[in-house]
Amino acid sequence: QVQLVESGGGLVQPGGSLRLSCVGSGSTFTIYHMGWHRQAPGKQRELVALITKNGNRNYADSVKGRFTISTDNAKNTVDLEMNSLKPEDTAVYYCYANVLGQGDIWGKGTLVTVSS
Repeated sequence: QVQLVESGGGLVQPGGSLRLSCVGSGSTFTIYHMGWHRQAPGKQRELVALITKNGNRNYADSVKGRFTISTDNAKNTVDLEMNSLKPEDTAVYYCYANVLGQGDIWGKGTLVTVSS
């Protein structure tokens, strides 16, 4: 079973930057795509960004131009560079991976708080 562990969350002022990282571990596995979702208090979980094995990227409209997703397929990592952060970006951010034979695997989440 694949396990995902996120890191990099924290408190940042509006306009600031954070970088989230996620690493997958476990027995040999094939990942089709990886990415990040987030869930703000009182709201449903939403997709933030994903990247496919071939390097295609999709972003939520609310983060386009501010967030950048990247991956290292050899290391099974996916990072999310977040710039120009806004208070509305405050949420728990979850890493996920779509894994052959296992479906979607989720990390436990990391909290990002944007506040002055």
